Amino acid sequence: MSFQNQSTTRDDWQPRTRTGWMVKNNQITSIYEIFEQNLPIDDVEIVNILVPNLEERVIDVRRVQKQTDAGEITRFVATCAVGNGNGLIGLGEARARAVGSAIRLAMAKARLNLIPVRRGCGSWECTCGTPHSLPFKVSGKTGSVRVEMFPAPKGLGLVIGDVAKEVLQLAGISDVWSRTFGDTRTTHNFAKATYEALRQTYKIVPPHEWK
Repeated sequence: MSFQNQSTTRDDWQPRTRTGWMVKNNQITSIYEIFEQNLPIDDVEIVNILVPNLEERVIDVRRVQKQTDAGEITRFVATCAVGNGNGLIGLGEARARAVGSAIRLAMAKARLNLIPVRRGCGSWECTCGTPHSLPFKVSGKTGSVRVEMFPAPKGLGLVIGDVAKEVLQLAGISDVWSRTFGDTRTTHNFAKATYEALRQTYKIVPPHEWK
């Protein structure tokens, strides 16, 4: 399931943070400037303005219940992802009394958690040089779920579970080998582990980017 992103303009926005004012005053014109300067993203409008073409997907919605003195309270927990299909991915989780409210909150958190993904052609079976896969092996863990992903040759596809496929597609990765451990039926943990693995792509700078 996907939702269309609502556009935001600088004129009708009053930022709450220094980074927000820098974006509003055109001192920052690219989301990658924020990543390079390691600035916090605390305003959703920052992402809406700098990356207006984000695609949104609902990864999981589940119902949780809590027993209190007043009775049983039901909440809905939504896990959502956003991405531009070109090296940006965000994942968020939120809970609310209504499904729609939980999804909207999760979408906003996913924007605030937007990260860059280093893509590449790291498989020895492929020498195309295009950013269709990963540059090297990465892994991520959330709860009992651990995901390991490896570079794959072009045309192979995403050899991984359906939940992780959605996250990888939003990030712009089309070919990957993988191994998973733990209870991958826990959808939100599987999605988070995949997201954490993609975060690791910027922990190492490959030789061709040394400057």
